[in-house]
Amino acid sequence: MCYSAQVIEAYDEYVDIHGADIDIEEFAQLCGFRCQDDRIKIPKAVEIAFQGEGSPLAASIQASLAEYRAQQTTKLEQELFKQRTRLVDAERTLLTKTTKAATESKRIATNKMAWAQDKLADLRRTELVAADSRIYPGYYAPVMVMENGRKVIKPMRYQYRLEGKPATYDTKYPGTYNARRDNLEGFWRDQFGCSHGIMAITAFYEHVERRGADGQSEKTILEFKPRPLQVMLVACLWSRWSAPGEPALLSFAAITDEPPEEVAAAGHDRCVIPIKPENVDAWLSPEQYTMQDFYDILDDRERPYFVNRLAA
Repeated sequence: MCYSAQVIEAYDEYVDIHGADIDIEEFAQLCGFRCQDDRIKIPKAVEIAFQGEGSPLAASIQASLAEYRAQQTTKLEQELFKQRTRLVDAERTLLTKTTKAATESKRIATNKMAWAQDKLADLRRTELVAADSRIYPGYYAPVMVMENGRKVIKPMRYQYRLEGKPATYDTKYPGTYNARRDNLEGFWRDQFGCSHGIMAITAFYEHVERRGADGQSEKTILEFKPRPLQVMLVACLWSRWSAPGEPALLSFAAITDEPPEEVAAAGHDRCVIPIKPENVDAWLSPEQYTMQDFYDILDDRERPYFVNRLAA
């Protein structure tokens, strides 16, 4: 499975290279919804992409971002105050008597204070780092689709929610951020051949098991980057989910297949499918092609060599 990916957040690359338009209204709605539901996760590099834009919708996005950051700052500062109080109480107890409860309380408070301080620093940071472009299941990423004959970039959650299913489907089936190629006409039969998308990434990350120095098996995360370095146009399936009384949800899954030899040798059994640029228009226009055409596109993929290293 594609556990995580490094997304391309520079929308001008989509626009300049593929002639896509940005659905800024969808981005504005998403940023507004996040002020009411902070479970919505948007990478920093994605959320700041509209800085400097002069349109009313871009101004709305900036206002929502400012409101969200103010909300999160207040929550984190309250958590810091709570944990400082807990730490002081624990240390006061330990001055007179060493107890397991006070020692544990001091440890927890110290860890939670460090976590809150890191989050506050990250929230206030303005310069971008590589981690700001990472997405994980449940995070939002820019996805290119075809709409009324034009390519459009929309923000979508990296975990597919099937149309007609309840919201609880997310926790019942948490693995729907990847769609196995060998199940496209099974579990994914209503999406394959109907709603195709493209996610542009520069790397992907996987959990693998490796044997440590002590001979014991341990899980680690590897970063896989293509050689030569390139933007990979990953084949995806997407949907717009709706339910009475709920905001609409755009979500997607990346299609995965058997891995190339170097990915398998590193310890992973799946790999995303980067399709060739000349096949993008056909992939995004499922109504004009047959199922066999789409399998041919997935077979006629880009085949870079993937170099791996331990993820930071």
